[in-house]
Amino acid sequence: MKRLTAALALALGLCACAQAAAPAPITLGLNYPRTGSYQNEGRDQMRGALLAIDEINANGGVLGRSLRLSSHDSASRSKKAVANVDKLADEGAAMLFGGASSAVAIAAGKRAAERGLLYFGAVTYSNDTTGKDGHRYMFREGISAWMSARVLGQYLAQKHPGSRYFYVTSDYTWGHTTEASLRQTTDTRDPARHPGRRIPFPAIGLSHYQDSLAQAAASDAQVLVLVLFGRDLVRAMQVAHDLGLTRRMQVVAPNLTMNVVEQAGPSIMEGVVGTEPWTWRVPERENSARGKAFVASYAERYQKYPSSSAASAYSIVYQWADAARRANSLDSEALIRALEGHRYSLLKGEQYWRAFDHQNVQRIYAVRVKPRSEVLKDRLRQDYFEIVHQLDGDQAAPSLEEWQAERRAAGKPLQLM
Repeated sequence: MKRLTAALALALGLCACAQAAAPAPITLGLNYPRTGSYQNEGRDQMRGALLAIDEINANGGVLGRSLRLSSHDSASRSKKAVANVDKLADEGAAMLFGGASSAVAIAAGKRAAERGLLYFGAVTYSNDTTGKDGHRYMFREGISAWMSARVLGQYLAQKHPGSRYFYVTSDYTWGHTTEASLRQTTDTRDPARHPGRRIPFPAIGLSHYQDSLAQAAASDAQVLVLVLFGRDLVRAMQVAHDLGLTRRMQVVAPNLTMNVVEQAGPSIMEGVVGTEPWTWRVPERENSARGKAFVASYAERYQKYPSSSAASAYSIVYQWADAARRANSLDSEALIRALEGHRYSLLKGEQYWRAFDHQNVQRIYAVRVKPRSEVLKDRLRQDYFEIVHQLDGDQAAPSLEEWQAERRAAGKPLQLM
């Protein structure tokens, strides 16, 4: 018995030593909207990130260590997001990512830089994110307002030449830069001919939408541009439908998502035109084996197709992990060097991280919401988008000269600091 007890004690001791010697997991910090107007985009980011982490851990982790996710709700509020950065940094997070508001991404990214951490913006469309407010520690995986405006402007110029526009815009950095970019690419800069209204972000009640859309209804506009996102866009679409605007105007939502169509319903959203950096149909279109596998794995786990928000978070985790392996380091400066100029293919065709502004350059798509009858033919009833136009990333993204002109006008250095 004494020998058995001693053997058990030795075995338990060896087990405890092995556990003590196991390297601690690497923490990735997700700063995302679990509540608020953009909560559905946040939910998808959580799902995409968890799927990526599980896959990476199943293949040995990163630098011999597993990954774990720590998350905090930003509620799309800048002050809360900045406080989350400090919480995640204090927890020992190796990097930070996420979000669905440009104001949040910009504020949180600046605080992350002060803490020496990279911040990867997922859904942050404002030109300012990698433009005048860009810095060395900020990387944007998604697309900018200017990139959306260029592909959308080409499509609208072909389909609606000479039309009058009416803009309803969310009153913060994403809304401002998106409206300005689209006005430029559609030659609708004259506010007398192409008027607009701004809605507070976040909007307080239906009256904001009703008042603005009533003015749109009273105008002679043929194109209604809703520079709104998430739940704000859903509410505006419901009001526009009730006023009959969806039947007499071409409705444009510069940044469309699956979640918006799902919440508002394809009957209300039918024919709406916008842009997406990725849809679950893109891997088939571009013959991306990894993209197809991601769609299949995500659909099996969550019983729905991945949105572009989910794809962005998934891609960020993989890109950070790949950079850490190539740099053989978790140091932020080493990771910056590994990311700048790096080209890769993951969920679609080739993409790359530009060195001068840390913008991810990728193909972008103009999409139109399919009729409800077409949507219902799909097994999950989520085949929402028809791709009607596309533009390669180098054609869509602002040039170095354009980027420097914007930085110069804002009194910012002509290189990232």
